[in-house]
Amino acid sequence: MATPLEIAGQPDDPTLERSFRGHKDAVTSVCFNSNMKQLISGSLDSCVMVWNFKPQLRAYRFAGHKGGVHSVAFSPTHSLIASGSKDRTIRLWQSTVEGKSTVLKAHTGTVRCVAFSSDGRMLLSASDDKTVKVWALPTQRFAFTLTGHQNWVRSCQPSPDCRLAVSGGDDKTVKVWDLTTKKCIRTFDDHTSSVTSVAWHPDGTCVASVGTDNTIKLWDIRTNQLLQHYHAHTAPVTHLAFHPSGNFLITTSNDTTLKVWDLREGQLFYTLHGHEGATLAAAFSPAGDYFASAGADEQVMVWRTNFDRFLEDYATSHVIKGSSQDPALQAPPAYTNHAPLLIPHGAGSTHAVATDAHAARPAGQSSMPASARARPPVANPKPIPLPPPSHQNALDDTEWEMEAPPPLNLNDLPHSLSATLQHIVGQLDVLTQTMALLDERLTINEDRVRRIDDKLDRQQQQQQPLIATHTGGGAQPTSMHAWAAPAGAYL
Repeated sequence: MATPLEIAGQPDDPTLERSFRGHKDAVTSVCFNSNMKQLISGSLDSCVMVWNFKPQLRAYRFAGHKGGVHSVAFSPTHSLIASGSKDRTIRLWQSTVEGKSTVLKAHTGTVRCVAFSSDGRMLLSASDDKTVKVWALPTQRFAFTLTGHQNWVRSCQPSPDCRLAVSGGDDKTVKVWDLTTKKCIRTFDDHTSSVTSVAWHPDGTCVASVGTDNTIKLWDIRTNQLLQHYHAHTAPVTHLAFHPSGNFLITTSNDTTLKVWDLREGQLFYTLHGHEGATLAAAFSPAGDYFASAGADEQVMVWRTNFDRFLEDYATSHVIKGSSQDPALQAPPAYTNHAPLLIPHGAGSTHAVATDAHAARPAGQSSMPASARARPPVANPKPIPLPPPSHQNALDDTEWEMEAPPPLNLNDLPHSLSATLQHIVGQLDVLTQTMALLDERLTINEDRVRRIDDKLDRQQQQQQPLIATHTGGGAQPTSMHAWAAPAGAYL
């Protein structure tokens, strides 16, 4: 019997839409603004960047941390950006040009992860001090500490209903916490090495984790049953994120790839190549129609999902595409059953352990430069009518489905008011052109400053061996080659 996915037809492949460059070190975290107008990223260069999808708007660079930024998050209810840093602090930034921030101090070690609750009333932070701390919002005050891990805590996230939390760390465990009693209620110790990232399934009934043992694991927290287990990558897995529908999971790894997993079928769906070093973070947009990735190559990439469109054929409700000011319009699909839509580990004829990404490619399928499908052939695929592709950048026109207001007829207005409005429109046009010109000049100046900085750095590196030779008297010249960690090293 054909599965619902086979009946739905053959999905389109993910496509790379945009690439952002501006960080000066590895990009460790990325997230979407809920209004789909901005993308936020954090980097080991100690900065937080806010990227605007409209090209006429410049990116914002928020500087304030005194160490690398390991995690960023955007509040679902307030215009707040949270960032956690190696300087042991959390900063809450206003998402404006000024970039004003409030510093939260309580951790005694590097802050590895920050995560807002779905109602925006809590912020969780995980740290090398072996604790998870909970902060009350909007008062921005420390609330309490969750203690139980025996080593660094690398990831944490509150449950969708805000009653529980999950965390994972270098003690190889995944812990589930009751935020009311402030106690650990479950501990999963199936990982054989550090847990690098944890996440809740959107229905709140199971949790997923990845680690340096190269695996993905999913547990049902109601039965403590291991639902799925994947030998995911050929190197440590650095991050994971659920698609809002709960049917797909994306992972990043030091092996430089992004992988998308089909949780309903229990198998690898896509392997994506694009980054030139380790991939360190990924996130889906609130509607699931886009996802972003970040890596050690200092790039942030935005991809159109595409493959989620064919879910609409069997979902009882589907995500509304396009941008909306109301986050409620971008809710994930609702299903009639409330049980997790996952295949239990080892159940039936479908094994839950995915292997080589190219082993199951349909015969005769050409290789794709940005993605590789890993899925068995679909019997009698049913084509799905899709709108023709736009020749413009998809993210530059995110409000294409919004109904435009009727045009204003100036003849219906008094002459004096009509003349005033026309004058205002003309002045706004002049102002827009002036701002665009200034933005272009600023970009040119930034490029010049960056080139000057690079040139000065190279000159300093060339002078250092000469200074060492001079101060050493008759000593032999020292080697000019300094040891450097590989670009894909696990951070």
